[in-house]
Order: sequence, then C-alpha cells, then structure tokens
Amino acid sequence: MAIRCGRWGSLLLLVALFVALFGPLAAPAGHAAPAQEPAPQVLDEVIVTGERSGPGLWHVHRGDAHLWILGTVTPLPKDMTWRSAGIDSLLGTTNQVLVVKAFEIGLVRALWLLVTQRELLTVSGGRRLKDVLPADLYARFAAQRARYGEDPDKWERYRPIIAVAFLQQTALRRAGLSAHLDVGGEVRWLARKHGVAIDEVKIAGARDFLEALRTMSPGVENACVAAGLATVETGLPRLQQRARAWATGDIERIQQLPEPPEVNACRDAIAADTGAGDLLALIRRTMLEAMLTHLRTGGTTLAVVNMDLLLEPQGLLDRLRDRGYQVDAP
Repeated sequence: MAIRCGRWGSLLLLVALFVALFGPLAAPAGHAAPAQEPAPQVLDEVIVTGERSGPGLWHVHRGDAHLWILGTVTPLPKDMTWRSAGIDSLLGTTNQVLVVKAFEIGLVRALWLLVTQRELLTVSGGRRLKDVLPADLYARFAAQRARYGEDPDKWERYRPIIAVAFLQQTALRRAGLSAHLDVGGEVRWLARKHGVAIDEVKIAGARDFLEALRTMSPGVENACVAAGLATVETGLPRLQQRARAWATGDIERIQQLPEPPEVNACRDAIAADTGAGDLLALIRRTMLEAMLTHLRTGGTTLAVVNMDLLLEPQGLLDRLRDRGYQVDAP
C-alpha cells in the first residue's frame, strides 16, 4: 500500500496510524523525506546504494491467463534506486497492470479528521501516555525515546499505538531505512508510459482505518505497542536484512527472517479483533478477488502486491494454488 504523507505534521498522524496497524508503508516516489536532525548512531545503517532491480516475479498461469506478481516490502534502504528495466520490458506485452490505489489525503481533510476524530488519536481527560500505558510498557517506551535523543515529553499526548508508531518511524530513519520508495507508484508511471491499462484497487480509506482504531480494545492496542517496542529494541537488524534481501532479489532470505514473537502476538490479536481484524480480512480478500478477476479474463496482467500477503501461511499465493492455478516462483 502507498500513502502520501507530505511534510505536514497533521498528515504524519495518519501515517503513524497506518504504520501502527499494518507496519511501515511507502510514499509515492519522488516525494522528499522530511529533514532530519543529527542524532547519535544507534546501530549500523543498512548500505545498499545505486540501482537495484529487486526480486524476480512470480508467474501465475492457467491456459491463456498469465499473472506476473512483483512482491514489495517496506521499509527499503534509503539510498537505493529501483531499476525497472525488467518491468519496462514486460509491460511491452502486458494487457493491464494491477496496483493498490494510493492512499492520498489533502491537508484540509487531514485537519478536519484531526478535529473531529481527535479522541481516537490522543489521550483524553488531561491524561498523558504514562497514565494509560501499563507501567512496564511505558518504561520500555521512555527508554527508547531517550535512546533516540527525543524530548522526554514528546508524544505524551498521543494514545499508545500512535506514540509508538512515531517512535518506530524515528528508529527506522536512524537505521538507514526509508518508507519513501513506492515501487507500485513507479510501475503505475511505467504503465502509463507504455499505454497499458491500469486497474487501481481501492483497499480501504481513512474512515476504515479510523473505525478499526475506534473499535480496538485496550488489550489489542497494548499487544501492538509491545510489538512496536520490540521492533525498536531488537528488530531493526531484521528489517535491515530484509530490505537488503529485497534489493538484491533474495526472496529465500526474506522467508528466513521470521517475525519476532511480539509482532506475531500483535497480528493474532488484530485478527481476533472485530474492527481491525475485519479490515485485515478485507485487505486480503479484496486483493485476491482482484487477481482472480484478471486471471478469469485471460491475457497478461502485472500485479504489484505486498510480499507479506503473498508469503504468509495460506497467503495469496497458496490461495491461488488452491484454485487450480500454477504458481512458478522467481
């Protein structure tokens, strides 16, 4: 999924909401990242410079129907440039491109949501973050906030899942990772250049995510706060290795990097939640139905899909196999 976050602090709140619920997301290519202040080095940056082609494509086919799938991950190395020569060549024989519609929101709309939905994003009743987080989680949060040199009062007015999302974004930047390379956006641009039809699938909008946040129980929120803290505390090397593996096309290595237990606990909690869980199911179902529609139509389609949705147990690739399609790995 892609999100146009901009330089506006109000929009960053919505970015934090997406990150907290579904992990780091990408912004459209060519969009500048916010300026960063000097900070102490907390771990080695991931170094992958120059042009990289990313992983190869999965080929899903049956009869005259062909679906080529480019799996994407975020974050990616901040100094990497994606080389699209292979995709550029494939588009010469492609009938349509399937991408997730970029989530974009204007400043006025963002400000309106912040005013009308403030209770979903901040701590109410004059309380602070330390008043609503369990003591052990708050101690971990405060330690990581200090580790990254942030003001001791920073993010205290936000609800836990938003505050930890801001902290996680800070940690990612300091680790040499960026969520500002949108491969889907590049493929969309290349498709237009080739005159290839584009099918933009709308997965969910701001209100869907706000509703998921509204219905999230404290237990689910705390489980995901713990996951975010685990990522900041010990999970950054894994994300660096994952980003490097994607850049060099090493899908096997990506599959060998399991999620920390806390992240799995957060996902299990979300899956059981009536709000966020329904939204996750909607994302999976909508993407699967879109791919099946193009396969039934025939011809050749190029799809850009989040790699986690492809590789997770009973993920999209398994579900395509279950429906009788041949799936050839890159």
